[in-house]
Amino acid sequence: MNELPEPSWRLLLGRGLPNFALEGVLPVLLFYAVLASTAAAGLVVLWQLRRGLDVALAAVTCTFIVIQALVGLAAHSATVYLAQPVVVSGCWGVAYLVSAAVGRPLIGAFARGWYPFPREFRESRIYRHEFGMQSVVWGVYCLARCALRLGVLLTAGVGGLVAVSTVTSTPVLAALVLWGVWHARRVFGSAVAGDSWRSPAANDAALPTGS
Repeated sequence: MNELPEPSWRLLLGRGLPNFALEGVLPVLLFYAVLASTAAAGLVVLWQLRRGLDVALAAVTCTFIVIQALVGLAAHSATVYLAQPVVVSGCWGVAYLVSAAVGRPLIGAFARGWYPFPREFRESRIYRHEFGMQSVVWGVYCLARCALRLGVLLTAGVGGLVAVSTVTSTPVLAALVLWGVWHARRVFGSAVAGDSWRSPAANDAALPTGS
């Protein structure tokens, strides 16, 4: 008993508050965060449907959030909930690359929510080539981010994962979106101005040999 430390306020609060926050507060906050994100995703889909907008991206995102929420709640674990986006990022990466490989680029599907491309233009080779290239870029980004976050989660834990996720999320996503819009406007603007997108020869020339 003589070897026990004095139960000072500093000792008690220093040892007790982190455990209380981790075991008592965090699960509650996580529960409400899960509910809020699920409800917000559903409202976005309904809002876009009512406005007659394309809901491809919102619907896919909503589906992932719902699955993530159900798994997180069932596991009763903040670690499991936070680790799921790592796997989801890898799935997105594979989906982007496969969509580009089969000639149905996901970015092309999502782009319809940004601009009402005519059906004829969406079926052109230049459209598929541009958004196929962008889908490959997004696929590489998602897979690289997945690998990085997985490595950090296994070596540094949840704290490191949150930090890396924050740094590699909004800033990089914003840069990719802005680059994608700029590049598509430049390529499509040039093609439409010269009316070259209607020419099979011109469209074939825009693709690498063997495509």
